[in-house]
Amino acid sequence: MPLYTKRWSDPAQKSDGFRLLITTSKPKVAKGKQTWDQWYPELAPSKNLEAAFRSKGGTAISWDEFRRRYLEEMQAQGELVDSLVDLVAEGKTITLLCDTACFDAEYCHRTLLKVIVDEKVTKKAQAPPEKGGDS
Repeated sequence: MPLYTKRWSDPAQKSDGFRLLITTSKPKVAKGKQTWDQWYPELAPSKNLEAAFRSKGGTAISWDEFRRRYLEEMQAQGELVDSLVDLVAEGKTITLLCDTACFDAEYCHRTLLKVIVDEKVTKKAQAPPEKGGDS
């Protein structure tokens, strides 16, 4: 159940599997030069949250505040997150791609999303099998 993270501009490798871009805006690159397979802006922080963290228009919010608000935003994306969980649980390899400005993965939403997905995959693997049929 490999789930990786990178910046979208990092060189693609075969081991990346399905490369999922999770940025608010799609990078402007020439057609055929895209390094991702699919783009889900819904899994990126909202524009307001991104601006607050990058201090556009005032004092930047702390990482802890960004983290809290991003995790809150991802609760509203439950179906999309759960679809990633299902794919990873099935053994599909996915690499979450973020903006080139995110140099430190420790302070990037791609890492937060990876934690969310990894935790849900672990819970899913530990859950007892659903009982089927009529009793």
